[in-house]
Amino acid sequence: MDDNVIDVADPAAWLRRGRSEDDANALAKAWRDYPDLPISAPGEQRMARTRDRAIAMRPIFEAMRERTEADRQAKNFAFITAKAENGDASEQDKAILRARDDHGYDWNRAVRYAEGWYAAVAGWNHRYDRPARSETETLLRSAYDRGFADGGGDTSDLFDTARRANNAADALAPANSLSVPSRSGKLSPSHWPAPQDSNLPVSWHRRAVIMTDADLVPPTGRNGQPSRRPSAISLVRDRSEGAATIIVLSSKDGFVAGNSIDPALSPITTAQANALIADPDQRERLRSLLAGEFDDLLITAQDEYLRVLDALTTALPVLRTMERTRNTPLQQRAHLETWLARGRGCGQNMGAGHIRWGKAAKGLTARLGEFTARYVGPAPERGHLIRICLEDGSAADGFVTADHAPLTPEIRISSKSRLRHEMAQALRTFGGATRLSARLPF
Repeated sequence: MDDNVIDVADPAAWLRRGRSEDDANALAKAWRDYPDLPISAPGEQRMARTRDRAIAMRPIFEAMRERTEADRQAKNFAFITAKAENGDASEQDKAILRARDDHGYDWNRAVRYAEGWYAAVAGWNHRYDRPARSETETLLRSAYDRGFADGGGDTSDLFDTARRANNAADALAPANSLSVPSRSGKLSPSHWPAPQDSNLPVSWHRRAVIMTDADLVPPTGRNGQPSRRPSAISLVRDRSEGAATIIVLSSKDGFVAGNSIDPALSPITTAQANALIADPDQRERLRSLLAGEFDDLLITAQDEYLRVLDALTTALPVLRTMERTRNTPLQQRAHLETWLARGRGCGQNMGAGHIRWGKAAKGLTARLGEFTARYVGPAPERGHLIRICLEDGSAADGFVTADHAPLTPEIRISSKSRLRHEMAQALRTFGGATRLSARLPF
């Protein structure tokens, strides 16, 4: 017999394909009770035979589906239970177990219950907005509502969200001393916001950045090897042309000027962080490095590095803009790019404000004030074109920079990967330019 031919009436054929013994016998019996009719039989009879066999198999597949779902839920609950026994379960994980034990919910309803409970405890709004189009969705909505109520939420109270948000803030304050300002009244760096493009551009010589050992080496790629992208400190040096003040928090030496320093071979440890915090010289060194006149300060520190800076908050000046990168390494890189884009060179004018990005039918668009940057498409010979337009759709002609250099509304870029950066830079340039009368020469 050909190995590719399956004897569907033989239970052994189903056993070889991973079915259990009971399922294999049931499937084989269905095929024996309703075998295929010969090709010479009328088509209606053959279709009726196939339909009868499908009806006979329906309970078998339904039982298989129920067993698979039960196994999935059991494994999920077992995983959360193990976390709770090891002391690693979060409050939301514990809420899942309470929903199972107290209300008899299955996994899906227990997760929705925990989401509702956590939303209420965290001071969030009631966030379940899925329409109840089926009985399952109705049960999930009911579980979320019950969790939200058990967490203290009351959708009928107009001031419910504000009350719970205040309670959540009060509950977090004693457990985390960093959630309140220090004795000096300064907010710790861990609570500084991420860089925003809406903040005012600042001259590079009035900008400072505190970096760490991780910023001295190129970022790692997917294979764990250094990528071809430049290091964070190289980006700051190149964009600012050496005008920005760079301070490096090193695990070996503490706070040092970032002119030339070798990166540490390994990240800072808890013991090293504690030693830097206990060293009184580090506070004075940081204060002296930031003794100049600055308007903008960025911190790229994470984890233990950030803990050191939080402990030395009193040594940091209070500036107009104080930000830090956060979240994943990819987002930290994006935050750094946002901060770098606000740097202004000597004698350069830049437009301020939030750039609004949007997708047009033919490509990316960006708006800042009266200007709109559009991606035109590939250039005739090579590269890509960006066009700067006014509100009426006409080209932004007749604009000059602060040194009276004319600006062209069509910009050619070599790589499409730099499209967003080039569009943002062009909008900032036009936003800080001056429009001359058509009668006046450039």
